[in-house]
This record gives sequence, structure tokens and C-alpha cells, in this order.
Amino acid sequence: MTPRAARAWAGMLLWLALLLASAGARAAGPAIDRIEPPFWWAGMASPRLQLLVHGPRIAEFTPSLQHPGVQVTGVQRVASPNYLFIDLALAPEARPGTLALRFTRGADVLAQAYELRARRAGSAQRRGFSSADVILNLVPDRFANGDPGNDTIAGYPDPVNRADIGAGRHGGDLQGIAQHLDYIAGLGFTMLWPTPLVENKQARYSYHGYAATDLYRIDPRFGSNEDYRRLVTQGRARGLGMIQDVVLNHIGSGHWWMADLPSADWLTMGGRFVATRHARTAVSDPYAAQDDRDNFTQGWFEPEMPDLNQRQPLLATYLTQNAIWWIEYADLAGLRVDTFGYSDAAFLARFTQAVMAEYPQLNLVGEEWSGNPAVVARWQRGRTLAPGLVSQLPSLMDFPLHYVLRRALLSEEAWNGGFTELYEALVNDTLYTEPMNMVLFEGNHDVPRLHSALGGDLALTKMALAYVLTMRGIPQLYYGTELLMTSPTQRDDGATRQDFPGGWPGDAVNAVTGAGLTPEQREAQDFVRRLMNWRKHQRVIHHGRLTHYAPENGTYVYFRHDGPQQVMVAFNKRREAVTLDTRRFHERLAPDAQGTEVLSGRRLDLSRTLELPPRSVLVIELR
Repeated sequence: MTPRAARAWAGMLLWLALLLASAGARAAGPAIDRIEPPFWWAGMASPRLQLLVHGPRIAEFTPSLQHPGVQVTGVQRVASPNYLFIDLALAPEARPGTLALRFTRGADVLAQAYELRARRAGSAQRRGFSSADVILNLVPDRFANGDPGNDTIAGYPDPVNRADIGAGRHGGDLQGIAQHLDYIAGLGFTMLWPTPLVENKQARYSYHGYAATDLYRIDPRFGSNEDYRRLVTQGRARGLGMIQDVVLNHIGSGHWWMADLPSADWLTMGGRFVATRHARTAVSDPYAAQDDRDNFTQGWFEPEMPDLNQRQPLLATYLTQNAIWWIEYADLAGLRVDTFGYSDAAFLARFTQAVMAEYPQLNLVGEEWSGNPAVVARWQRGRTLAPGLVSQLPSLMDFPLHYVLRRALLSEEAWNGGFTELYEALVNDTLYTEPMNMVLFEGNHDVPRLHSALGGDLALTKMALAYVLTMRGIPQLYYGTELLMTSPTQRDDGATRQDFPGGWPGDAVNAVTGAGLTPEQREAQDFVRRLMNWRKHQRVIHHGRLTHYAPENGTYVYFRHDGPQQVMVAFNKRREAVTLDTRRFHERLAPDAQGTEVLSGRRLDLSRTLELPPRSVLVIELR
């Protein structure tokens, strides 16, 4: 008998024993309905595991188990009698297998199997996303409908209504993403960041995913947990990693907790809706009123989004284990943490420390939606968030540079505007502990689409994309940007998250086949494909240093350099050609410098001058 067969046989015997034990016990009422995490792994860095057990009056029972290397070290009860929290210690010698949990109350016995799995080889040392990657942000419900059979699920409200652009579900799913993996990888993307995929069993407006009702289950209208794992595997085969969007700050009002809260302190504000004023500077402002600090971290977004109290230690552990569980289960390349700064700062320090201790080379990116670099920089790795607690968050979304980029391209050139503002914005990198780890994005699901924000000007859109893809940091693009998809210039979530062309049968326009695309859309798509596939193999762009020169005459020039490798990026916003005297760049250019323009393949003599066409960007590999 093989070792695998022996383990399977032992597991079967244990299951039979558990069933017999339950059958032979005096009736103990309904069985346990939930244990979370639903399973765990041997060999994790942390020896501690806490199980949330839910079932009718389970708190009246005493848990026990016998498994080599695994001990019950504590049992915690809360206000609701239907919860039991079991603290386990997993010794290094604990082996994968099935744990036989017993719950006793006098003569009553409940038996429950709990699986301890083997880790994937090399799991702890997995590499996260980095500046060598390009991230695609997409909204799954609005991307592609690969399985119409899961559009409507019995028992789930908010049925598909594609005519409702603002709040309706449109039917996009995991199978739809899978069907587009070749297109995504062909464009040059190396990472996927879908908005949240976990269950959102909300009465309305559930498509966006940010109001979770079960943190351990993929929403069945997207697919199953196994479908998600299959998608990750299919993506990896094409050079695409998966970044999961997690929400630590709040849940949905339809979450199963809400029918039976473990304790009164599970939610902030005593469980009642008090709106946050979004005063995000208050947590680090030395002059802020304590009321504003408390309101920022404890106020609710919406009545339908109960705010979680991460100061509750059982909840804090639950959220941390949930994030680690998904990384291990789905083989993730990282996490994007929504509404990062709204959570308790001490919790965030412990959360980032715990995740990075399990996966030292992983990457996590936090969302701090502020144009103020001092507010954003507060959260990055190495910053003290509370006495004795230091953040281990490697990356943040670069909202400050995102906003400046859009303003700079739209505004007139001046001593304090246009390219000058973009040039001066980079001094803010002195505030970040890891500026190369900032995620620079042209757009996402929460902001107006780039092409519309830039007035529908293709030349400016190309400049923005070239900047994001050649500047320091980790670039991220929004789905459909390569097709010049548009939206209102003021925030309109539904219009910004419209359906991806060709993602539904019968679509007149198809991004993959090119059917129905305008000449401008084809040009933009080709521009993105060429630049990103070139970038994929350019270590100098991934890790090289940055040197930039003060803008002049509507032009802006910077260099990425790594030893003998150099790339020159030159912008001209003027409506006429401009000739640069390249001797100005003598620190980076040799007197006989030559180069090749990446997008056109033209060879250029840079020894004296460089002519920039009107309203253009040139990306030049130097020789």
C-alpha cells in the first residue's frame, strides 16, 4: 500500500469512528454548522491556530482532541452561546492528517473531523508581485460572462440585470476571466487583481464585492472555491499571478454573523450606523481631535456595511487567519488590502507582521485613498503605527502621483504647473521607506477612466501610459484602458465599471478579435501591447535607478539606468516639434550616444540633438 493510500485509509477509518461516536452519543441537538478556518496546514511559521466553531449552544461543550503534535491550549467563550473559540498549538512535528475533535457536555458528545493538510512545496518562500510586473485591475462581474448558468442562484437576491449599469449584476464570472487569460497575457500583463470575489449575498448592489457575507466562500455567481484555484493555476501557466482583494474594515449587512453576533464589541459604534467623515489625516495629525480620530477608524461607510472592530482580539485573529488561508489555499502572489487606514492601526501592524512572517517574499499593497503623500507614507514598512508596533506593509497605491500625473498632462505648462508639477512630485519619495514598491496606476474601479479624464486625447493617454509603465514602482492598469474605454469625468461607479467589449455573446465590439474596434482603439491597444511586452524583459525598468531633468519648453526627460543599461524617456506636450540639445543630459548620455526608439524601432543619433514630434513620447533604449 502506498503512503497516500495508507493516509486515505486511515482517514476513512477515523471518519467511521467519528460517525459511530456521534451515533452512539446521547442526542445533543443539531450538529456543528461551521468551523473556520475550514482546514489548515502543517508546517506553518506560526504554531498557533484559533478555530471559530459555530453551532446551537456549542459554548456549553468542552472540546478535546488527540493528535501527535497538536494540543488544545485554550477555550474562549463569548456572549453568544452559539460560538466557541478553540486555541490550538501545532508543534513542528505535527503531521498532515485528520484531527478528531470531540465536544462533550456531560453525556452528550459531538464528533467533528478537522483536516490538517500538507503545504505546497516552497509555499513559504513564494515571491510576490514586484516592479518587474504589470498588474491588471478588473471588475469580475463586468469583465466577461463565461458561464451563464451561474447568473442566477437560488436563494441569492440581486439577480442579473445587465440593463442596470449603476448597481445591477451583469453576470461576469471566473470562467469569463479564464477565457480571456491568453488575451491578458498577450497584452503583457503578469498579475491579475480582481475586485473581491468572496460571497456578497446582499439584497442589492452586490456586484462590486466589497460587502462580504462569507469570508471563506467565493460567491457562487462567480463560481466555486475550486474554480478560483483552477483560475489561479491556469493563470500561472501563462505567467500571470493572482492578487486577492481583501477587506479588513467592514462586512456586508447580510453576513451570517449579523444574525448572531459573537459579542457586542464585534462591530464598532455599538453595532449602530454612524457615518465616517473620512477625515483620513486625523490618525496622524498632531492637532486632530480624538473624536475625529475615532470617527475615522470606527465610523461606517454605509448602513449596509457594518464596520468591524479589529480591537476585538478574536476578530483580529479571525481576519488575519482568513488572509493567510486564502494565500495558502489559492496559491496567491499577494493581497490588495482595501480601505487600509480605516482599520485600527495596532491591528494593521500585527496583521502585516503575521502575514509577512508566513511569506517573507510576498507583497501586500494597501489602499490609502489620499492625494497627500504624508498620509499615504504613514503606513509603509518600517513606520511605527503604535507603541512597539511597526508596520510590515511593503506597498501602497500611489494615489498622490496618480492625481499629479492627470493634472500635469491636462494643465498648461508653467513654473508651478504642467510637467513641472510632475517633476516636483517625485521629491515626495523621500517620505516613503520603499518608493520602488509603490503601485503607480493610471486608473482603477473607483476613479474616472483615464481617456475621459484626459479629454479623449489619444496623445495624452499614450503619455500617461508610457509614464506609468516606465516610471519607478509597480505599474497597474485598469481593464479596457487599452481600448480607450470612457466614463463621465466625475465619479460614476457604474459607468466606470462598464462591460468589457466581447465579454458577452452578441457584443458588437470584441477586444480579443478586434471586431468593431475603431482605428484609435486599435492604435491604443497596439501601443499598450508593444510597450508592455518590451517592458516584461527590461531589468533596467524593473529595478534601475531614476534620474530626471527639470522640464523645459513643454518637454520632460528622465532616464532609467542600471550599470551599462539605460533607457531614456522623453515627453513633448507641445503641438509642434521640439528639438532637444542632448548635451544637457551629459551625466547620462555619452558624447556619441546612440539609441533605438522602442515603439517604432527607429535608430537615433543622440550625440547632439533629439527631435521630439508634436505631442509625443519617445522611449529609447541606449546603446
